[in-house]
Formats: sequence, C-alpha cells, structure tokens
Amino acid sequence: MNALYFPIDFILHVDQYLGSFIQSYGSLTYLLLFLIIFAETGLVITPFLPGDSLIFMAGTFAAAGFFNVLFLFILLVLAAILGDTVNYWIGNYFGVKIFSKNILFRPEYLERTKEFYAKYGGKTVFIARFVPIIRTFAPFVAGVGKMDYRRFLIFNISGAVIWVGFFVFTGYFFGQIPFVQKNLNIIVYLIILLSISPIIIEYLRHRKH
Repeated sequence: MNALYFPIDFILHVDQYLGSFIQSYGSLTYLLLFLIIFAETGLVITPFLPGDSLIFMAGTFAAAGFFNVLFLFILLVLAAILGDTVNYWIGNYFGVKIFSKNILFRPEYLERTKEFYAKYGGKTVFIARFVPIIRTFAPFVAGVGKMDYRRFLIFNISGAVIWVGFFVFTGYFFGQIPFVQKNLNIIVYLIILLSISPIIIEYLRHRKH
C-alpha cells in the first residue's frame, strides 16, 4: 500500500482500522487515538487525518465495551486542547518569520490577520473545531495573528469539550443500535460528507460570485 493510498483508505475505512488496532494492541489503542487527534489538531502537515469520524467510531466501540467512554472523552478532549495549543505556539513563533522571508506573504497580510483574529478569533477557533482541515489551520493562524492567548485558550477548551463530547457520546448512543452496528462504513461516509459540506458550500459560493 503506497503512502498516498493509505491515508485515504484509513479515512474511508476508519471503523475497520480501529477494530484491527483494538485486536492488535488492546488498551494501547487509547494512546493511538490520543496521538491521532493531537496530530490532526496540532500539526499543520497532518490535516488529512480523521477527526470527526474517528471520534464517533471510538464512541461506538465504547458502546460495545472496548473503551471506557468517560475516560475516552477526557483523553480525547485533552488531545484536542493540547493539539490546538501546540499549533497556536508554532504559528506564534514561526508566523513573523514566514511573513518576513516569503515573498508570497506581504506584511499587510499579517496586519489583516491580526485585525481579523482580534475581532473574530474566538468564533473562528470554536467553529473551526467542526470543519476538517480548517480546524488544523485555524489555531496556527491564530498564533500567526498573535491572538490573545487567554482568549484563545477559552475557545480552545470550550470547542474541544463540545466537539469531542458530541461525537463520542453520539457514537456511544448510536453504537448500541443494531442498524448502526451493521452499517458502520456507511455511517463513516455520511459523517465525512457532512463534515466537509461547509467547505464544499463555501467553495461553490465563491465560484458563483
């Protein structure tokens, strides 16, 4: 399996991969889930990792008794908070260097970024939690824009709690329904489609105007 194919296959069949991880590694799967969510939210080079669907599927496996749902919730919230925090400080540290050394980024772009995050940063950081790819870049850009860290942290924590809580406990609840148990792959596709729909809609609106 080549390097390009694996991430796509992992995203589309996250339920099967998660089941295999549990069989192979048992309780170490907790660590694996932590690392994936941390990387997906904390490293700008890994926006392709699954987030929503992975957390939902972890909830369904918790319903089947493979995970402690409360511990899972706390662990993934912590991963999401730490991920955004690391991403913020990476942007905060390297942002000015990027804008000063790259001819594609003009100084006025940096000023506009700072102004935007001063006004709408909290809302952006919170809403970005629910949009794949965007949630990977939003905390980085917040750091670039020097958003007030205490304000960032409030929306980072609240967004993480609601994002992880929604998908973990929705997965836990629906994971007890026989139809969902038999059609996990379809559920994964549906979650992916719903997750990326805001990006698709915004792209179509942009093309139209």
